[in-house]
Amino acid sequence: MLTARQGMPALLTLCLALPAPLSAHAADRGTGPGPDQASSRTPVVFVHGYNADPGVWGSLREDLRAGGYADSELFSWGYDTHQSVNEVLAGRLGAYVDEVRRQTGAAKVDVVAHSFGSLVSRWYVKFGGGTATVDHWVSLAGPNRGTSTAWACALWDQACRDMTPGSYVVKNLNGGDETPGAVRYATLWSNCDEVVNPDDSVPLTGAVNTPVGCLKHNDLLGDDGTSAGVRAFLAS
Repeated sequence: MLTARQGMPALLTLCLALPAPLSAHAADRGTGPGPDQASSRTPVVFVHGYNADPGVWGSLREDLRAGGYADSELFSWGYDTHQSVNEVLAGRLGAYVDEVRRQTGAAKVDVVAHSFGSLVSRWYVKFGGGTATVDHWVSLAGPNRGTSTAWACALWDQACRDMTPGSYVVKNLNGGDETPGAVRYATLWSNCDEVVNPDDSVPLTGAVNTPVGCLKHNDLLGDDGTSAGVRAFLAS
């Protein structure tokens, strides 16, 4: 496991290596729903992580399509990852979920989130009405209890402040019931994650918590075993 001091350069390197966030207009639009139609499966809404974009979901989307999902059942929300979890992003995700439900006719959606997207989607579920609209919630390498590496950018970035241990967002998400409602929760985490420190920040009480082995933070997005775990959980 990396120490906080070792993790700071890792996070900065990750921020520089990942694609730049979408523009505000494109971020709110995301990969939007298509024409109105009834869906035979629970639609899946993907929520990417910090400083990334919907393109990170290509591998998992392909696996789900191979497993029988239609393109019209898979939605990748794009957003500006430098904004506040509780004041801005969770509400925008809620509006996107409502639009997906309207377009597909589905009563609920499944949410699959990576990294920072876990905090955004958890806030929506816990405080934004998502317990009534989300069936399965999956976190891949989410800093659910905060990560010390976020201090590297907390001085100038609101999202990083939200990810720090003990932040307003982290404290409220983990206060009381960590997995509220009838939503089925799962986390998948690595014991070699160079971004989420400590590694056990990911698992939640009341969730199905699955270690995926020694994988780097972003490698969970394309790992076959992780994909199989996500698909099996969504089918449960």
